Amino acid sequence: MLSHTLTLCLAIASGAVYAAGEDNKELPQYVLDQFGTPPPVPTGKKLDADLEQAVREVFINSLESNTWGRDQNTALATIGRSEDPRLAWLLADLMRFTSPELGRVLSTVAAILLKIEINTSNYWGMTTDYLIAWDIPAPPNYLEYKRSVFTSSVPGWEGIFRPGDIDWRHVSWGGVLIDDRPFDKTREPCNCIPAADDPELTTAEDADWLDDEDIVFGVEVNGEYRAYPRQIMEVREMVNDTLGGRDIGIPYCTLCLAAQAYFTDEVPDGIERPILRTSGLLVRSNKVMYDLNTRSVFDTFRGVAQTGRLWEKSVELKQISVVTTDWGTWKKQHPTTTVLAEELALGRDFNFREGRDANGPIFPVGNVDPRLSVHDEVIGVVTESGTPVAFPITLAYTA
Repeated sequence: MLSHTLTLCLAIASGAVYAAGEDNKELPQYVLDQFGTPPPVPTGKKLDADLEQAVREVFINSLESNTWGRDQNTALATIGRSEDPRLAWLLADLMRFTSPELGRVLSTVAAILLKIEINTSNYWGMTTDYLIAWDIPAPPNYLEYKRSVFTSSVPGWEGIFRPGDIDWRHVSWGGVLIDDRPFDKTREPCNCIPAADDPELTTAEDADWLDDEDIVFGVEVNGEYRAYPRQIMEVREMVNDTLGGRDIGIPYCTLCLAAQAYFTDEVPDGIERPILRTSGLLVRSNKVMYDLNTRSVFDTFRGVAQTGRLWEKSVELKQISVVTTDWGTWKKQHPTTTVLAEELALGRDFNFREGRDANGPIFPVGNVDPRLSVHDEVIGVVTESGTPVAFPITLAYTA
């Protein structure tokens, strides 16, 4: 993680002519109202030799040597003079892992490339919001450079950053390390969000630690019922379980209050059962889950493999219905239900919505559709024709 900085003086050439590239798309008016007009993007897809070398110096050589000095400052000045806003993606990626001093320098260059003023100490967040909102294209060889930035800080990510059906521009660090512990080692401490594998269970009668108004996520498979208390899911965020004779995986994202459940025993021949884990990465403030065995990344909402061997095999996990309700209602309707044991909460009692996340997303999401507020809860439905529809919960209550 880079922390040594030198004073950087930028000599930015003016008058360079760039046309709006074909990647510039027509943006919704609400984006233009909030973020303004995006800068023009170079029509050329490749970087010239000098700029390519400067990019390599900043985003590969400096990280391999863990040094920052004259060569890096010179290279950064070259990037600043390029007037290529695509390179701001790499600057934002590096900001996430550097010292505040170097982050400020990098943000100065990013502001020049994007033609904006950064008026917050959250350099990375503001820069990334503009990049996402404007849909600035990624620079050439982006994944190679991004992999270098991320794996220099968290070696466990080497197998994660691979080509596939994922927009790597939107992937950021959530502030914790990857959970790459072996299966069923849930009691080992880690600087990660530890999944619960084959979790310990109790009967409804013995779950006296749960109040009737506590939120649970209820799942039924082949006539067997199980409750996954939110208090535990806030801590674990991922469960690999067996219910009704089927292997299942249950991811939960604290940032969007969404729990899903998937069958993990319906995979192509020759493929092991996916063991779902939290990568420590986010896509626009939604968790990125991956398979421990193959390091394949999954779309958490859809259960679709997006990278790795499982992507190559077109693996799409079959979704199971999840009932979000209170404990009192669930156990009354399903008295034979089992429930995860209290000890799986590891002695923690998080409620991020009322605490950490009370003022909205804490990670960059770019533009937000103004038809609803960012914290409005919705019921999502995919129609038979494949059209996704969101129903605000407040309307569902009054319907």
